[in-house]
Amino acid sequence: MDFKKQSIKTSVVACIIDDKERVLLTRRCIEPFCGQWVMPGGKVDHGEPLLEALHREVREEVGLEVHIDGLLDVYEHVALGDNNSHYVILYYRAYPLTVELLLNNQEVTKADWVLASQLTTYDVTPGTRHILAQVYPGVLVDPGEPADEMANRN
Repeated sequence: MDFKKQSIKTSVVACIIDDKERVLLTRRCIEPFCGQWVMPGGKVDHGEPLLEALHREVREEVGLEVHIDGLLDVYEHVALGDNNSHYVILYYRAYPLTVELLLNNQEVTKADWVLASQLTTYDVTPGTRHILAQVYPGVLVDPGEPADEMANRN
């Protein structure tokens, strides 16, 4: 397999869980994963510390201030979309310090606080499912690494 020299996109995502053990999910309206449910987050800018990027992305998408509890896991997409984009996503557990959601409608169309028992009704991305299966054991099946990503490389 011929690998081209391209950049790897690094993203940070906040798994925000409130006092009622609900997780905040947002429905994306931008690619990748437009129309699917994810947790707030986004790309790290060059020279930006990871946790600063996480706080910025959460504020930009849903208007919340959060306390970061720590790293949950890392998830990788190796061949995503038409450009075979390579993403490394760091998922952090977080707790909301503010409660009023202010959605950025250029990135998300909706946000829901979701109980574990409701998670199966949401069309979540593989990375989101991977993390939520760890946070709420027995509720979702962990997909692991999507087998088709490498098979579908151009």
